[in-house]
Amino acid sequence: MNRSTLPKVSLRELTPADVEDRYQWCLDVDVTRHLNMPNKYPPFSREETRQWVEMCISRSNGYEQMAIETGDGVHIGWIDLKNIDKLNKHGELGIAIGNRRYWGKGYGLAAMKAMLEYGFTKLHLNKIWLRVEVDNDQAIKSYRRMGFVEEGVLRQDRLRGDGYVDRLRMSILRDEFLES
Repeated sequence: MNRSTLPKVSLRELTPADVEDRYQWCLDVDVTRHLNMPNKYPPFSREETRQWVEMCISRSNGYEQMAIETGDGVHIGWIDLKNIDKLNKHGELGIAIGNRRYWGKGYGLAAMKAMLEYGFTKLHLNKIWLRVEVDNDQAIKSYRRMGFVEEGVLRQDRLRGDGYVDRLRMSILRDEFLES
């Protein structure tokens, strides 16, 4: 992966002003298809979205969640570390580029790079892992480009629609990330 060619992004703390973007993105079934969301439409009301963002801001839900902004300040999505195991020094990565105009242009990779740096240097994690549905080819390709490797298949791990889908568990170790 050539990190020097990635677009410029910044990760920032969420604010109440992010609620409307998040709500609108969650109305887009293409954005939410591979996200762990309730099986209803819309998946969350504006009020539920506001409450979630407030929990992320206060860190009362266990998420280290940040907004993703382009180099010119456009809010395009969110990224987080959750399920942080402080004893064993690992956590789970989650990411969504909600603004579809920024899909396929490297912004997700740039945001992952920034969050991995944060997780490995500021939170002192040794491993960052994720779960991705086996049919989410574009995401799997991105994770591999970032250096994630497959650890195994989690069978029927997510209820999507009216059926279950398998998910891959992938991870990257601190030393692997810092050496690449």
